[in-house]
Amino acid sequence: MKPYRIGVDIGTTSTKAVLFDLQGKALSRSGVEYPLLTPVPDAAEQDPELIFQAVLTSINDCLAEAGVSGDEVAFAAFSAAMHSLIVVDGDGKPLTRSITWADNRSASYAADIKKRMGGHEIYMRTGTPIHPMSPLVKLVWLKAERPELFKAGHKFISIKEYVFYRLFGQYIVDYSIASATGLLNLQQLDWDDEALALAGVTREQLSVPVRTTHGIQGLKPEFAAATGLPEDMLFIVGANDGVLSNLGVGAIDPGVVAVTIGTSGAIRTVTDKPVTDPKGRIFCYALTENHWVIGGPVNNGGIIFRWIRDELANAEVETAKRLGKDAYEVLTEIAALVPPGSNGLLFHPYLAGERAPLWNADARGSFFGLGMHHKKEHMIRAALEGVIMNLYTVLLALQELIGKPARVQATGGFARSELWRQMLADVFDQEVTVPESFESSCLGAVVLGMYGLGEISSLGEVKRMVGGIHAHQPNPEATEAYRKLLRIFIRLPRLLEEEYEAIAAFQREQS
Repeated sequence: MKPYRIGVDIGTTSTKAVLFDLQGKALSRSGVEYPLLTPVPDAAEQDPELIFQAVLTSINDCLAEAGVSGDEVAFAAFSAAMHSLIVVDGDGKPLTRSITWADNRSASYAADIKKRMGGHEIYMRTGTPIHPMSPLVKLVWLKAERPELFKAGHKFISIKEYVFYRLFGQYIVDYSIASATGLLNLQQLDWDDEALALAGVTREQLSVPVRTTHGIQGLKPEFAAATGLPEDMLFIVGANDGVLSNLGVGAIDPGVVAVTIGTSGAIRTVTDKPVTDPKGRIFCYALTENHWVIGGPVNNGGIIFRWIRDELANAEVETAKRLGKDAYEVLTEIAALVPPGSNGLLFHPYLAGERAPLWNADARGSFFGLGMHHKKEHMIRAALEGVIMNLYTVLLALQELIGKPARVQATGGFARSELWRQMLADVFDQEVTVPESFESSCLGAVVLGMYGLGEISSLGEVKRMVGGIHAHQPNPEATEAYRKLLRIFIRLPRLLEEEYEAIAAFQREQS
């Protein structure tokens, strides 16, 4: 048995490759960043060729850093961000950039599909909420707004499909990425006829759905040379980054909920069959045919902390530079000086609209309760608390379907902060554990590949690879303060729906 496996995660801000040994230990990591392009209001696009080159470079650099030959690697397994859409011509050349999950240009079409075009029934079959993130909604928008481009489309694919087409010349899509398009019938694991009709595309214009454990060989010679991998290297198509993050932190058992906060965030748990929500609040995506991940994504996670740093904390950033410390560390220390609840200051973190629990692209952020007694440190802490409170509202929706979680596991960049970890335990009023795992989506992809090839007998074996954990117990006094404030936090967005729409329209007029 060859001693190494590579996990590759094609993310929104970068592509990462991690080399693992048979015990799941990460031996080397490499990443390549790329920009998010916003040429017009509400747009969020990326250059697919830049991302493809990032895949090649990250794999090659990962091998070089470890001093490992590609011949010693058993397979490369893939994770990728969901909801992207690229229109390609008959030669496989992109006619558009990659339109990402963060693109909101189709917002009005999402609202129309919900109200008049059978959107809820399509959601109940496909598991993807009707929202501008969804490729289904993007296709309806393209068909109406860019009809000539739409007619010229030979295939409509995601970024992972583009990468695999470039590498192997085949159009395939794993069940997991397909289940996040709004076009796949979850029960049949095939394209949904009514969704296709609404989108105006045929089966032939989409890739062939395959299992997440599906393997493919025949790497083109020029890309074998660019990656350092042999031409007969086995590539496992893998799944989407969300479901693989759950797997990569060991949150695979029923009742175990994973909370992830990176740039955005999500709450997810695993079930043994597809589950959708009559109220349309959660997603349902495939991990394997017998493992399904349900939950809710939020647009506003670590991006809020970055906004605070860049827009409100110039002095603190300069202080951090003088002290030789990370700016986020300094801001966290400042926030820790303020009591839980920020002396009655709430922050709704909807700076990028919101997916779960609102599913409202027009939602906008706000401070509420601001008084003369509040200072900058209160605003910093309230922003951090707002991210956690918002995630808790997603958990409330999930609890209606699965009951109270047996365990909450946290991962993502925020998990490096002891303050945020404790805040999560206090708001959720539950013990929170943080596995010492790195690049959970990459590890999840490798574990999925090992499972598919029979190298491990069950996905549960990932738990021995995750490593130790940090544990945080809720503080009763903090929990009581958050319980009082959460009632207000949850009521406000419902009261502001019309105002969100009005202010968003005004902002678009001014753009």
